[in-house]
Amino acid sequence: MRYLGLDLGSKTLGVAMSDPTGLIASNYTVIRHNEDYASLILQVEKLVREHAIDEIVLGFPKHMNNDVGEKGKLSIWFQKQLESKLQIPVHLEDERLTTRQAENLLLLNDTSRKKRKKVIDSMAATIILQSYLDRKRRI
Repeated sequence: MRYLGLDLGSKTLGVAMSDPTGLIASNYTVIRHNEDYASLILQVEKLVREHAIDEIVLGFPKHMNNDVGEKGKLSIWFQKQLESKLQIPVHLEDERLTTRQAENLLLLNDTSRKKRKKVIDSMAATIILQSYLDRKRRI
């Protein structure tokens, strides 16, 4: 099983990918979209086809009190669009604090501010995907 991890932001989509065994998530890329979701879905479709992706894990932003706000509703909508277009499962994964975790990891590795800005979204996608893979292994 090969998985694609996605962190949907207002201007970018962080992308991570699992290894072919579905055990380890790695940074892949960041796609700028500026809210052109139709084009973004086509770009995700291209990645799914090129890398023989079996399932997608999409970050699901919730408020700390577990409420679903506007960004969460956007993720649910995006999930439905991807499932309809790609005909593969798209799982929502709680992404609370993943950007903070990614920032902390990059700071620990002494990554420059300029480089952090370029990779933070794909790093968050990697954390989202790895969290899903780890939990799935425990079940």
